[in-house]
Amino acid sequence: MTVTGAARLKTLIRAQERQQGARLLTAAVTAALVSAAAVLLLGVSGWFITASALAGLAGPIVAHSFNFMVPSALIRFFAIVRTGSRYAERVTGHDAALKALAALRPQLFEAIARGPATRALALAGGEASSRLVQDVDAIQNRFVRLSAPWGAAAGLIAGLGLALLTGWTTALAIAAASALGVLSAALVGRWLAEPAGHAIQAASGALKTDFAAFAAAAPELQAYGVKPWAVDRLAERGAELERATERLASAGGWIMLTQSVAMALAVVGVMATAGAASPPLIALAILAAVVTVESAGALLTAFRHNGAVEAAVERLGELLEAPPAASTAGVAPILGLPSAELTLAPPQRLAITGPSGAGKTTLIERWMHLRAPLPGEATLGGADAAEVSPDAARALFAYAPQQAVLLAGSVRENLKLALPGADDEALWAALEDADLAERVRAAPAGLNAPLGENGARLSGGERRRLGLARAYLRPAPWLVLDEPTEGLDAVTEARVLERLAARLARTGQGLILVSHRPAPLALCDQRLTVTGLSPSGAVQLAMRQASTTA
Repeated sequence: MTVTGAARLKTLIRAQERQQGARLLTAAVTAALVSAAAVLLLGVSGWFITASALAGLAGPIVAHSFNFMVPSALIRFFAIVRTGSRYAERVTGHDAALKALAALRPQLFEAIARGPATRALALAGGEASSRLVQDVDAIQNRFVRLSAPWGAAAGLIAGLGLALLTGWTTALAIAAASALGVLSAALVGRWLAEPAGHAIQAASGALKTDFAAFAAAAPELQAYGVKPWAVDRLAERGAELERATERLASAGGWIMLTQSVAMALAVVGVMATAGAASPPLIALAILAAVVTVESAGALLTAFRHNGAVEAAVERLGELLEAPPAASTAGVAPILGLPSAELTLAPPQRLAITGPSGAGKTTLIERWMHLRAPLPGEATLGGADAAEVSPDAARALFAYAPQQAVLLAGSVRENLKLALPGADDEALWAALEDADLAERVRAAPAGLNAPLGENGARLSGGERRRLGLARAYLRPAPWLVLDEPTEGLDAVTEARVLERLAARLARTGQGLILVSHRPAPLALCDQRLTVTGLSPSGAVQLAMRQASTTA
């Protein structure tokens, strides 16, 4: 039986509910105390005010004999219980929610990183951010509102208990009005709030995706004079989000209307059934009816947010769809391309050439499971690459892509992505091999020098060499370099290649190199030409040959 991503997410959420069980139970109990104390406080207050007024009207003798102390003490007691319980409910409920979300986010991020390559490639940066931030935040409502039914039930029980002092018919009227209010709010939430909640999550993701894309392309938008188009596109996305938010606010208004109608019906029910009771008890029942219906407020808020929570679960569940089963055993660092009759093992070096767009990068990314490998196209350790797990495949490679993405952190932080435990000596050695150590030493902060957004404080060539240094740090049998010297001047290119050759001789790593330039190709002893992609998407290869420049 296939387990869907949404089902897996719900399993994770339930696991966090169990993990935070003590806090959630405390929140539920204190929510019940809040509602019960609120009902009793208002009911006793109504009785006390009415009875005090009647005692005063009855004359001094009755007024002096009236017991003010007990009702006053009860009112103070219920007020203290309500205030203290409200504080405890908010603290424990939100503490449980935040701790649960802190545990869920890393699991979801890991699911993106370890999931099928096709899913990660299809997920834009803004959409990924929206899911990991906004959608996870929406799930917070699930944890915070878990105490809502307890509060509503406690309020109903306390209200009915007070109403029974007036008569069972009064209690029945309040119960009927409360049930009608909750049912009506649930229907409004289903028909109006849930579609609006779904629309908000989707519109917010679209807005963040476009904003992230346009922010990254800001220089191009300015250069080509299409900034007004981008502004209009963002305005359109913002308008979609605003319309969805307005629909949710309207649904909230209708939910509040159902609560107001339920309160009115409860009051009318009390007046219709409590005619023979004393005025203080009637006042008590009326106020108890109002606060009993009001105690379901948190439950009604949950109805309003259910759509956003459900949409968040669906969207996050897509990130947790289980990938196809694959072998998780380690594989030998032996690479093969059956169609080219090619088998490689370190320290062999392979150059991959071909026209732009032919599929050179696609081929190496399929080898590394950065794209979904096609069955039968390549082998890893003698097994079909498509049957090897992504983790086992990626452990074989240290990769420097054409456009290395850099974090908005320091040189040290960016290098340690490849080897978190690396000491400064290893970092400087990698920078020396990439011909970047002198530039970093010249910076006032050295390894702690900030790089800016995606390495904005570095030149294009420096960014490329920092990507090389990061790949050098990763202890893998194969070094994969995609256009490693593109954009470098001839002198710098010669130094980088000289140090690369020395490093390969020292470490015994194998090399897979994609390049159009003759100097890097001279490092390789075999060459493979990619001619294009077939209609089925397979990379078409020419016969391999010994490199004429090796």
